[in-house]
Amino acid sequence: MDELNNVEEKLNKSDDENRPLADILRPKKLEEVIGQTHFLGEQGMLRRMIEAGRLNSMIFWGPPGTGKTSVARLLAIDSGYHYEQISAIFSGVADLKKLFASAQEAKSQGKKTLLFVDEIHRFNKAQQDSFLPVLEDGTIILVGATTENPSFELNSALLSRSQVMVFEPLNEADLEALLKRAEKYYNIKLPLTFDATQMLISLADGDGRALLGFAQEIFLNIANDEILDEKALQELLQRKAPIYDKGQDGHYNLISALHKSVRGSDPDATLYYFSRMLDAGEDPMFLARRIIRMAVEDIGLADPNALVQTIAARDAYQMLGSPEGELALAQALVYLATAPKSNAIYKAFSASTKLAKKSGAPMPPKVILNAPTKLMGDEGYGMGYIYDHDTKEGFSGQNYFPDKIGRQKFYSPVERGFERDIKKRLSYFNSLRAKKKT
Repeated sequence: MDELNNVEEKLNKSDDENRPLADILRPKKLEEVIGQTHFLGEQGMLRRMIEAGRLNSMIFWGPPGTGKTSVARLLAIDSGYHYEQISAIFSGVADLKKLFASAQEAKSQGKKTLLFVDEIHRFNKAQQDSFLPVLEDGTIILVGATTENPSFELNSALLSRSQVMVFEPLNEADLEALLKRAEKYYNIKLPLTFDATQMLISLADGDGRALLGFAQEIFLNIANDEILDEKALQELLQRKAPIYDKGQDGHYNLISALHKSVRGSDPDATLYYFSRMLDAGEDPMFLARRIIRMAVEDIGLADPNALVQTIAARDAYQMLGSPEGELALAQALVYLATAPKSNAIYKAFSASTKLAKKSGAPMPPKVILNAPTKLMGDEGYGMGYIYDHDTKEGFSGQNYFPDKIGRQKFYSPVERGFERDIKKRLSYFNSLRAKKKT
């Protein structure tokens, strides 16, 4: 292949040899940015801001490698703003004061400043608050970039003064377009089989920077006429770990997906998300705790064995360890996903907790209290109490709620699983209670 004979030509690019390909191919204008068409397209919000000649402060929220830094820089260029960039990881209050002073001076000369703060969620509350005065008086337009959910990581005061732009992971077509740019730069076709190319795109997981880093490794390390299949590609790249941080959004997104798959009675999706989390290095004991929670929150007494299964799975994992013990957790998850569902206990407990918090501390009815002293007996403690086992039905029907509150109903079992039997039993008790009142 003629294209594959151009390997030496690509290596002559000595000026760029040590630069990351993502930096080399960084777009020079907004029209070159790949992805994010929902706000960069002709009718997109950013496009309308530029056309109106007025930028608002913004928070760019999205995963790595989706164009946040490039868009901020090009936004400043297209709008005629002076551009400053810092990283919250390496900057402190002193650095911010210098930037604010420089922006004030630029403002006095009629020049607007766009300040891009990468990893803005790394700033503490005091540092975030320091932006408020310069945002209020128009000294700077702030564009903060974060991979974390702004609702949790940024001060409400800062959020209220900014528009949040959500950057989506690059889709397959976007990543393919990036690979074509890489091929054009190196003047050589990517030396991969079709399946290996699809594997490369999958490994990038929506991260354009990672994809170009992989491509650079391939272009700089292959021999003449060599075409890599999936196995060879994996060996070359040593496999990139999934984009997943056990303390960050990826962690919470996947555990949410796992829980909802169980709740939705889908064992296949349940196993998929369970496998993804294990593959990403999640602590199996964290998963075991969450699985136990699922048993009591979403199944409860519809299948009392659900909790037994999850406790047993946790114990089995503790005894066996990985990877054998993970099969026990998988078994428990499939049991939960296929079990009848009920959140009746969850709702009842929430309702009773709410009443307990707002009702104060009323005394239980004296009839169900013990009278260990004569004085308490004289005051009516325990007077009239009926021992349930002495009744024909084993049920006295007495009121156990404080008189101030009166009888309440929190628990409403569903018509599924074992709770169907519980519902019949409660209905029977209610009918006996009504008879005993008459």
